Amino acid sequence: MGIKSFQGSRREQSQSTDDTPIQVKDYMTTNLITFKIEQSIEEVIEILIKNRISGGPVVNENNELIGIISEGDCIKQISESRYYNMPMDSHSLEKHMVKNVETISGNMNIFDAANKFLEAKRRRFPIVENGKLIGQISQKDILKAALQLKGQNWK
Repeated sequence: MGIKSFQGSRREQSQSTDDTPIQVKDYMTTNLITFKIEQSIEEVIEILIKNRISGGPVVNENNELIGIISEGDCIKQISESRYYNMPMDSHSLEKHMVKNVETISGNMNIFDAANKFLEAKRRRFPIVENGKLIGQISQKDILKAALQLKGQNWK
């Protein structure tokens, strides 16, 4: 009497994952709302609220990334204005935005990007190619990717 397998027959697993969209560039947002350094905090706040976003990249006239502005940066400006009993600064974003922006590659694996979010405690990462901003990946994009990839092997 032979030994019977309780697992049943198995499909041959493909070793190639090239056809599975698993890189950041497959899930990043490319239709971005960006800001210019000349804009005021009030303009930024209006755009954030109108578009229901929590922040965005600041670019120059050549679409090169020069910073990130977020709700938190705007709230900090509001708080400081109130504390010093001064009107909100209507000058440029330059002193309010984060300048040393960490970016990630569009070729990064989506799971490595998820790990990067955990390590860096950021809500979004811009993707720059040849010095130009080409997209942005957010924590929400990572969640969407995970849902689309569920049921597949986590490689």
